[in-house]
Amino acid sequence: MSLARTLYPDSAGAGGWQAVSMVHTQHKDIPSLDGWRAVAIAIVFLSHAGLGRIVPGGLGVTIFFFLSGYLITTLLVREFSAGQGINVRHFYVRRVLRLTPPLLLVLVLTYGLTHVGLFTGNASWSGFFAQLFYFANYYALFFDNGHTLPQGTGVFWSLAVEEHFYFVFPALFIFLMRRVDHRKIPLYLAGLCVLVLLWRYALVLHAGVSMERTYYATDTRIDSILFGCILALLRVPPALHTALQKPVVRVAGVTLGIVLLLATLVVRDGVFRETLRYSLQGLALMPLFFYSVSHPHSFPFRLLNLRWVQRIGIYSYSIYLSHEVLLSNVDWVSGNAALNIAVALLLSLAFAMAVDRFIDAPLRRVRARFR
Repeated sequence: MSLARTLYPDSAGAGGWQAVSMVHTQHKDIPSLDGWRAVAIAIVFLSHAGLGRIVPGGLGVTIFFFLSGYLITTLLVREFSAGQGINVRHFYVRRVLRLTPPLLLVLVLTYGLTHVGLFTGNASWSGFFAQLFYFANYYALFFDNGHTLPQGTGVFWSLAVEEHFYFVFPALFIFLMRRVDHRKIPLYLAGLCVLVLLWRYALVLHAGVSMERTYYATDTRIDSILFGCILALLRVPPALHTALQKPVVRVAGVTLGIVLLLATLVVRDGVFRETLRYSLQGLALMPLFFYSVSHPHSFPFRLLNLRWVQRIGIYSYSIYLSHEVLLSNVDWVSGNAALNIAVALLLSLAFAMAVDRFIDAPLRRVRARFR
């Protein structure tokens, strides 16, 4: 269905790259990633719809982070391998064209309807610009967000974390690719993950910060993105690559990933949940993503590649932007919570379909000029 590649040293030495196709297909898209987006947005929606004690919305965001790091780094590797460099200006143009138009539309509609009293919450210019320019996470932590933001826009914090990361990562990527043995790059990024983990422990154990501080802040959450970057940069020698494809190894790897992921949700200790949980979730997602990309037609990963699941994944960004705002403002429908949630879901889907057709589709052609 699509093409995924894992990289390992070629005969030219540590600085060279050689790609081995993990799945043999003619298309350029990486399999299963849209399906992972669908899983992530389903988790987030169900959590915000009132099932937060059963369905952990934070896990959905962590999946989004990991997926972002894996996909963006894979594309950067391909670009660097083709031309020994990265067009940083084009990278940021593509991100602006992809992220900002739907975000701006949601902000204008939400703040406008809040200002006239149709939506709940408060509308302020400070809140509007903080969310538009990807400062939503620190704004929520350190400013008067309770009296300056519309209800339901709190989810924009995760957009800020990603953009803060990508303000820095392209430059770091180019530096490492040009100055460091390519086989060691994942080790350097793993070291950064360890530093972030130690920073979380310092904040929790010695500074006594709140759970919100470690959950929302860029400096305590970027390791969730870095784990995806590490997977994209791992270069697997042919012998190990062959061993990893054996059914018994694949089943063991997938099982281990699922068990570890579930364990991070079962343990309820407060310190663990604010510190080690995010690191273990990143490690657990590595085999799951690896095998979902290399074996997209095996169970359970073939479910990620069902056409309707992929379509939900394509819509996931716009659903993410709009769903909690709608969940917060559908009480007028009826007194039945389940019916209100269903209406919010349908409205989110309708909004996402409209954005995909009238905004994303034309801009995809524009973004293609910057590749």
